[in-house]
Formats: sequence, C-alpha cells, structure tokens
Amino acid sequence: MTAIDPETPGGPEVLKPVARPVPRPADGEVLIKVAAAGVNRPDVLQRKGGYPPPPGAPSIPGLEVAGQVIAANGLAEEALIGQPVCALVAGGGYAEYAVAPAGSCLIVPEALSMIEAAAMPETLFTVWVNLFERAFVGDGDSVLLHGGTSGIGTMAIGLAKLFGLRMIVTCGSDEKCARARGLGAAVAINYKTQDFVAEVKAATGGAGVQAVIDMVGGDYFPRNLQCLAEEGRHVSIAVQRGATAEIPIFDIMRRRLTLTGSTLRPRSKEFKQLVADELDRMVWPHVREGRLKPVIDSTFPLADAASAHARMESGDHVGKIVLTV
Repeated sequence: MTAIDPETPGGPEVLKPVARPVPRPADGEVLIKVAAAGVNRPDVLQRKGGYPPPPGAPSIPGLEVAGQVIAANGLAEEALIGQPVCALVAGGGYAEYAVAPAGSCLIVPEALSMIEAAAMPETLFTVWVNLFERAFVGDGDSVLLHGGTSGIGTMAIGLAKLFGLRMIVTCGSDEKCARARGLGAAVAINYKTQDFVAEVKAATGGAGVQAVIDMVGGDYFPRNLQCLAEEGRHVSIAVQRGATAEIPIFDIMRRRLTLTGSTLRPRSKEFKQLVADELDRMVWPHVREGRLKPVIDSTFPLADAASAHARMESGDHVGKIVLTV
C-alpha cells in the first residue's frame, strides 16, 4: 500500500509517499480501506521528532480515519465488515489501509461525507473527554477555550451549541474572531490586540468562567486562572507555549480551583472504547440528524501530505485539514 512514513524527522518535505505492507488486524481490530484521514497538531509534532508513537503503534502518522471495514479479527468484530466507519487510531492513518480497535469505530451516517467523518474522531474524543468529563461542564456554564478556530475549537463550539454552553474563545485575528462568532461562539477575543483576562471578566460580569480548556500552557496558565470563577476547573490539553508555569497556590486554595489535564493518544483501548460508547449514545444522534458536523478548512491528496502540514503550520486554517486517499 501507499503510505506516508518518514524515516527521519524534519520539515513537511519529509512526508513523501512510500510503499508499506498492508497491516493485519490483531485480535479485536478491524482493517479499514481508508477514504480520508484527518490531520492534527500531534502529527506535526511527530514529524518533527517531538511526539513519538506510543509502544505498539505504527510509525505512520495519522490519528483518525474514515473508510470501509474490509476485514476483522474476532467474531464480534466481523459484524463491522462492509460498514462505513470513522475511527480513532494511535497511528497509521496516513495510508491506504489502517487497522483500528473495533471499539474505537463509529458508524458513519448518511449525514456525513467521508471527508467530514475523517475530521471527527480526534477532536470529538478530545473535546468530549476534557470538556464534559474532566471539566464537568453543564447547561448554562461559560467556558474559555484558546484556539477558537482550530479543529478542537470549532468542534467545541459545535458541541457547546448542542449542550447549552456559553463559549468564549480566543483567536489570532479579527477575521478569525468573526468566523468563530459565525460558528456560534458567544464571545471571540483577539489575543494579539486584547487582554483576554479583562475581556473574559467583562463578558461574565466579573464572575469568570466555570472552565478553561487550554492548549497553550506556559505564561497563559496563571492568566487562565484569573479567568476562572470560584470552583472553576482548568484543563490542560497541550503546551504550545511551554510545559512549565508558576501558579498561585493560595489563590487556588482560596477559590477552590481544580487543575487537571489529559492526553488521549496513550490511553488504553478500553478507555477509548468507553468514550466511543458514550459518544455513540450522547453525540452521535445529533450527528445522524445533521446537527453536528466538523468545519473543513481544506483537503489534500495523501501524496501531498507535505502541503497539508505546511497549511497547518501557517496558522491560517479554520477548522480541520483532511487528506483524501
């Protein structure tokens, strides 16, 4: 099969098509003939050599795919043969064929194209786990999320509309702020020209938000805490500006704040199946009815994965970038 499997770290130019053996599904896995694969920030980090695959995962990048199941290993898994699915995978998505745990697959409804389906799993699993399970948000809560027009941000805005959340986001330009508001964000703050702490306080009448979803880290961390209401929850999901920060311990105690975070890729197959089951019950009915779709920025053929990564690194994209196979 054709795959993107760089032998050395580097820039986008290392993403060249190569021939690789078609993988075989292990027990509990299915083999998917890939129609499309989502491009995510961890793929860029892996390409640069900063985010190696977890043990047992393929070196081929790609954390989400959509396509048709053509083989399976296990009696229960054989029921998926012939089905269109999208799946969260620990790697291997940038290829004509990929294996996935059957428990991480979701049936693609008619309301979604394969390109849209491929753009769902990584962001949907990530946002659901961190926003609803770790931040414990509920109807009427306000949430601050950085990167409002990223794949994560646009998915969070979509889910917020369905579950009654008030989403406050930051973006890097007035144009992106306008796009975020058009997608349903209640407030969009240009972090380059505005003080997001002051803007969040103004937008919440001085009370602050119930949760912050942070992919920035570094010097944003203490500023995020200033945005939280009493009993607020801060969830770290990436560290684009640094993995360390100074925190005001007594302020955390006084306002009873909760600091947490997570990474999705190294979690067990069993955990991901539990999340998939919950998404199938809670979110997938909205997807089947066409009420939740990913925002697609652009698509590139698999052989041009380098251009897809260059697009992501430019920072100009709004929503998801997808490879077509």
